[in-house]
Amino acid sequence: MSLISLAHRGRAVALVAGALLLVPLVAEARPGGGRSSGSRGSFTNSAPPSTNTTPGGAQTFQRSAPSSPASPSMAGPSAAGAAAQAARPSFARNMMMGIGAGLLGAGLFGMLSGSGFFGGLASLAGVLGFLLQLALIAGIVMLAIRFFRRRSEPQLASAGAPYARQGYDAPQQQPAARMGGFGGGAAAAAVQPQPIELSGEDFNAFERLLGEVNTAYSNEDEAGLRQRTTPEMFGYFDEDLSDNARRGVVDRVSDVKLLQGDLSQAWHEGNADYATVAMRFSLINALYDRKSGNVVEGSATQTQEVSEYWTFLRERGAAWKLSGIQQAA
Repeated sequence: MSLISLAHRGRAVALVAGALLLVPLVAEARPGGGRSSGSRGSFTNSAPPSTNTTPGGAQTFQRSAPSSPASPSMAGPSAAGAAAQAARPSFARNMMMGIGAGLLGAGLFGMLSGSGFFGGLASLAGVLGFLLQLALIAGIVMLAIRFFRRRSEPQLASAGAPYARQGYDAPQQQPAARMGGFGGGAAAAAVQPQPIELSGEDFNAFERLLGEVNTAYSNEDEAGLRQRTTPEMFGYFDEDLSDNARRGVVDRVSDVKLLQGDLSQAWHEGNADYATVAMRFSLINALYDRKSGNVVEGSATQTQEVSEYWTFLRERGAAWKLSGIQQAA
């Protein structure tokens, strides 16, 4: 194939790859972005018991910075956000490194062939064509991943779906039986989780927080989120809101209604109480362009159903706060 043909082919691939890479790979909307984030104290690495609401169990945490059980609020938002940022690979950085390697390889080839360092750059079109084809494949893979992630989300609620709340009636599993692997000896005994009983006021607080956290997130109310979440969860929410602002979109959530809820696990450790609750709820959720106000993802009118595990934390003498969100498996 001639150099001119390679150049034309490289330009064509560049146009297609550029169009794909410019497609906004928007994260799943609503608080938490459809991901599993946060902590469950000593049970962070253990799956919460399944319930009637979520018989398939829960996904593991994708973003988590578990803190000491004796001081569950030590993980601050900056630490959580920095950890999540550091763990996230940079596609642009990898692309620039690939282009730089291609240029260096072309120059070295020219030197070895006797035509000088820059003489080897005559094959640059072929190198760029190859790299742009890789970019095209990467774009297709990312779009495919996004497509299958959306397919795995709960389907839209059918018309006339019941909205009556069912009770938190799942049997409570004894946390002490699930301790295997969390330390040993006197140190483990000092923070041994103990099961606790919850009251109707506790469950009312969980349902209220479900609505209040969604409302604060929708309004980008950082003070409201900080008041109702642990520092770690606030860090994740703040990171997501900042990312939305950079992309020029705003996440709106409305009409949040709890349809069914079951207690999965409730325990005390250190200076705090924990409760993990499986909840199935409905909401209207869409991402809007900040400038035009047009919907770019989701629907402003269709109701969808979501099943998640929410973990709440209550330090001694304080109110319940959201400590983690896990997607139902």
